Amino acid sequence: MTRRLAPAVGLFLLAPLVAEYLLGNVPVADIGGLLVLAPMYGGGALLIREAARRTGRGWPTMILLAAAYGVLEACLIDQSLFNPSFEGHDFQSVTPIPWLGVSAHYALSFVGGHVIWSIGVPIALAEALTPRRGTVPWLGLPGLAVTGVLFVLGSLVVFQSMLAEGGFVAPAPRRIGAAVVVVLLAGTAFALGRRPRPPVPGAAPRPWLVGLAAFAASGLFFVGTEDWPGVALASGLPAVSAVTVSRWSRRTGWGPAHRLHLAGGALLTYVWGGFVLLSLEGDTTPLNLTGQSLLALSALVLLLFTGTRFQE
Repeated sequence: MTRRLAPAVGLFLLAPLVAEYLLGNVPVADIGGLLVLAPMYGGGALLIREAARRTGRGWPTMILLAAAYGVLEACLIDQSLFNPSFEGHDFQSVTPIPWLGVSAHYALSFVGGHVIWSIGVPIALAEALTPRRGTVPWLGLPGLAVTGVLFVLGSLVVFQSMLAEGGFVAPAPRRIGAAVVVVLLAGTAFALGRRPRPPVPGAAPRPWLVGLAAFAASGLFFVGTEDWPGVALASGLPAVSAVTVSRWSRRTGWGPAHRLHLAGGALLTYVWGGFVLLSLEGDTTPLNLTGQSLLALSALVLLLFTGTRFQE
């Protein structure tokens, strides 16, 4: 049972460690917050992964469900996109969309960040660590039920803590609109067919080239400027990347190593980006810098170790 549940437990812990701690948004000094963040991030990633794999679907479904998760968290759980003073930050004054009550820049940054790093990268790494079970369900119905309960409880704790901190609750029309978007994204995710997409002529690029492209694209997305040209870049990069990867994945020779390098390239962006954000947040204490260095080193070791799984 331990071996059977190990991938699920690994994903449960990996999602919050990448999404918040490797990012540098939560410093290592606050590692106790993992008890709350793991149920929300890890539970969400695990539910998304299991929902797709149990219904015979793949990455297009998981990406759309990850987008639904991003909207759910940023608009309904912590409400960071709607809150004008979320944790002392102003996330609304730049590139505002008044009729939605959000910043275009931060809407793309938050939701895109969840799609790539909170959900996509952890799932890809967890599946690469267990290549023989990479596309099969990891949990039975009891495990799914427990994961669902943990996700709801973790989300409620985060919601209540944000409420206690500032007493902010977004206006009902905005919350309803966000809920509709979540439902539409989730519905579209499951409306996607399970039939294989037609192949594309040609050979897939080498895995290291895929990783390099992912590192470059994710880095550009990460450093996007808080203005309308930056919004255009943040909109275009994911669209172009999605189309490119979709075509590459249908070429001859595409396989698990390509998916690992794709996730690894994005992960490496957080390896250096975490130090940048830690500095911008003013959390560069010796403890936090040491912890961030250990996290970055652990990420590199994880990638190297995962690569050896394909050589066994």
